[in-house]
Amino acid sequence: MSSIKQIPVVETKRTNPLARVFDDLVRFCRSRSLFILHYCTGCGAIELPPAMTSRFDMERLGIQPMVSPRQADILLITGYVSIKTLKRVILTYEQMGSPKYVIGICSCTVNGGMYWQSYATAKKLDEYMPVDLYIAGCMPRPEAVITGLQQLMDRIHSGQANSWEDYYRNYDYYLGNQQKLFGENWQTPTDVITEAKHYDLLSEGTLGDHTRLLEQHQKPLEALDMRLGHELKEPRK
Repeated sequence: MSSIKQIPVVETKRTNPLARVFDDLVRFCRSRSLFILHYCTGCGAIELPPAMTSRFDMERLGIQPMVSPRQADILLITGYVSIKTLKRVILTYEQMGSPKYVIGICSCTVNGGMYWQSYATAKKLDEYMPVDLYIAGCMPRPEAVITGLQQLMDRIHSGQANSWEDYYRNYDYYLGNQQKLFGENWQTPTDVITEAKHYDLLSEGTLGDHTRLLEQHQKPLEALDMRLGHELKEPRK
């Protein structure tokens, strides 16, 4: 499987001197108002309650938890990810609005950690979705979580946290790794290719052999037919 192709990005010069000031203001506001969707996949989730509550108080940084991917900015993966759970993680990531960021907590998200020999555990999270920041450890303390969040805030403010664009520019690579793990008939409800066109991020790495394979197996998603397994009994008279 081919590796990710690095596509050079040429920054166009702005003629309006206030444009760069406005962009900097937008990045500043974005970095100071972040909602976290904490996907508690493993034991690293135990470090989040003290990071959220009064002792470390991450809300003072403008970061607070969110229960829905529709309004979340950061997807927090806290620990090992089984193959079955990884499907839900990818589905959750694709439902988040862009720009979006991914943080992997614990060594399990880096190299599988203590589960590196397990056949049922995904080893490297960044092979299936772009990861902006890793917080290694087994488990990292709340201070390390807060420090990692502050580093991500600085990267957003400086305009360096653009890993979410890689998912569109190199979608064929990520999709190929997903198909290798889940099977060639793997699909999600999200039309990533159309989103890539919407964000003007369609590139040579967006389409390829794996997206063509997706088109061959892709079927329209239908609502489940909910039926009772047996007939209801009439009440006794």
